[in-house]
Amino acid sequence: MSYHPPDPAVWQGRKSKNSAYLHEKVICTSIASLEKVAGRSYVLLGYACDEGVRRNLGRVGASQGPAAIRTQLAKLASHIGPFTQFYDVGDIACEGSDLESVQEELSRAVHNVLVQGAFPVLLGGGHDIAFGHYQGIRKFLQDRGTGAHLGIINLDAHFDLRVFEGKSTSGTPFHQIAQLCKAGGTPFHYCCLGIQRLSNIAELYHTANELGVQFLESTDFHQGKIDRVIQTLQSFSAQVDYLYLTIDMDGFSASHAPGVSAPSPLGFEPRMALEVIRFLVKTGKLISMDIAELNPGYDVDDRTARLSAQLVGQALLLLEEN
Repeated sequence: MSYHPPDPAVWQGRKSKNSAYLHEKVICTSIASLEKVAGRSYVLLGYACDEGVRRNLGRVGASQGPAAIRTQLAKLASHIGPFTQFYDVGDIACEGSDLESVQEELSRAVHNVLVQGAFPVLLGGGHDIAFGHYQGIRKFLQDRGTGAHLGIINLDAHFDLRVFEGKSTSGTPFHQIAQLCKAGGTPFHYCCLGIQRLSNIAELYHTANELGVQFLESTDFHQGKIDRVIQTLQSFSAQVDYLYLTIDMDGFSASHAPGVSAPSPLGFEPRMALEVIRFLVKTGKLISMDIAELNPGYDVDDRTARLSAQLVGQALLLLEEN
């Protein structure tokens, strides 16, 4: 396990006279050096970790995801206001097999970002990012003593509710969160959109129903059923005070996102992710987000990395406009 400071060399792109691109707007600094700012601030934090994917018998390579997303983000036009700060604080990396310690370190880092009043944007890494990410948000809310309820929106082909048996994997994060909630006597609020029936065994459906998970299968997660999608989001968001969005890139159709551990020929379309992001931002409850499972080694023409960057860019744009 180690912390890697940000690499300014990753942030390259077209030059302008007035910081028109994100590579000209970004401030590279360490997590420890973050300070509160008068206006808004967004903080990029990488989770360079493959161990959870390896344990889940997936195709490793997601540890290279954060760098690939940054490379594509750098080229995007910046619509971040003059009084908004945009930081890159580097990566929490797993360089051995101690995944659990890396998740703990990630949790502390997320907590620190939130304490500084910033909006965290995490770049994975396997979907085991969700357990550390959630813990950081949870501790921040607990420290405030408000009793606020935190809900998870997951765009994914998989529930990732495999039973946790002492070892975290990219397939167990939300079961671990459910256990954490149960131990703490707090509700488990989890909504998963884009589930594919042939990618989840019957036992996982049973677990989801037992835990009261709200979900839509991929057959209901498309523009033709947008009213149902919005109703689901409205019902779920009304139950919570804050929302954490996690996007697993393997939920998208492989034509849009080939560079993942488990590509899906029948996944959902990017427009649906944008509809969800737009809705969540408008609620005013979105507190943090992450992108998981980008595997650059299997990407085609940087298609998945570009989509990941666009999702982050669109989220920042909507947050600025809200």
